[in-house]
Amino acid sequence: MEIKIVNKSRHSLPEYATAFAAGMDLRANLEESIVLKPLERTLVPTGIYIQLPEGYEAQIRPRSGLAIKHGIGIVNAPGTIDADYRGEIRVILVNLSNEDFTIQDGERICQMVIAQHARVEWKPVDSLDETERGAGGFGHTGRQ
Repeated sequence: MEIKIVNKSRHSLPEYATAFAAGMDLRANLEESIVLKPLERTLVPTGIYIQLPEGYEAQIRPRSGLAIKHGIGIVNAPGTIDADYRGEIRVILVNLSNEDFTIQDGERICQMVIAQHARVEWKPVDSLDETERGAGGFGHTGRQ
C-alpha cells in the first residue's frame, strides 16, 4: 500500500525496524531537547504529515524499550490518526518513572501501525444473543 507523506523533519521517513515488524518507528523532531520530569507529559512533534486512505487509521503505540528501560509511555495509547487528519503527527509522551528523562532530537519515540477499520451502523434491539460467557468480564476467566 502506498500512502502520501510529507516529511518536514530533519530525519528519514518512518520505517520498519525488521522484516516482520507491524509498526514503524517515529522520531522526535526537536529544535532543543525536552526534559520530561517524573509524572510529567508533553506533546512531541515528529515533522511527519500523512494522508491515509478512507477506511484506515494510524495507531500510535509506545515503544517497549522506552517503557521498560525508562518508564516512558503514551498517555492515550494507542493514539488514533484518522484518515481525514492532515496536521502534523505529534505524540503525547508521559514519564512514569521516578527520574527525569531527556528526549533528544531524532530519538525514536513511538511506533505507528497502519490498520484497516470498519464503520458500523447501529441496529437498536431489545436483547442480545446469549453466549457461554454472558456478562462475565474484568478477569472472570482468570485465577479463582
